[in-house]
Amino acid sequence: MLYTIERVDCLPEVGDEWGNDAWKTANPLQIERFWPLDHGHEPKTEVRMLHDGESIAVMFRVEDQYVIAKGTQYEDRTHLDSCAEFFIEPVAGKGYLNFEFNCVGTLLLTYIEDARRTETGFEKYTHVPEDVVSGMAVDTSLNGPIVDEITEPTTWTLSYRIPKSVFEAYVGALETLAGMQMRGNVYKCADESSHMHWGYWADIGDELNFHQPDKFVPIGLAE
Repeated sequence: MLYTIERVDCLPEVGDEWGNDAWKTANPLQIERFWPLDHGHEPKTEVRMLHDGESIAVMFRVEDQYVIAKGTQYEDRTHLDSCAEFFIEPVAGKGYLNFEFNCVGTLLLTYIEDARRTETGFEKYTHVPEDVVSGMAVDTSLNGPIVDEITEPTTWTLSYRIPKSVFEAYVGALETLAGMQMRGNVYKCADESSHMHWGYWADIGDELNFHQPDKFVPIGLAE
């Protein structure tokens, strides 16, 4: 499986509508695999990505239900909420970043070099300081917190930009993102929704564990 992030001269504005012309050159990506122990809710989740050599623009559109979002502070445990996740290894063998956003735009971000589980998290990891992500722009269609679960069908969008400076904080200077060959995966989950579920784009194998970099698949950034 290979996903290509197409290059454009001008990225869509964060907050642009899903159907805007600016997103039309993006290759579609859909999360269609769900762990069999979910609670009968498999939200249709689509993702688009573009880059301009300096930043990656990401947009999720989720046809959801049973929506919650209790986390409102950076590094809150957003995977417990209605959450959309993008894990990316920018340079082979140099660790990966897990962009875990809940549906109201709260981010959990960690740089993980050794994903073996321990009592405190992972064998080797670093919580990304907030100043590293200060250049990220984020927009969502929902406001939070959402403490009382929204039980009716709800479609929400999340869009953000990842400047290459976020990658450079951990893998060193990058002249451009164009032409890079990365690896990663994309997920949709809600661990503490009444209808918890775990969706993924690329197969994760026989273990319910999104932190398996050996199962990440190629994500190329067009020249």
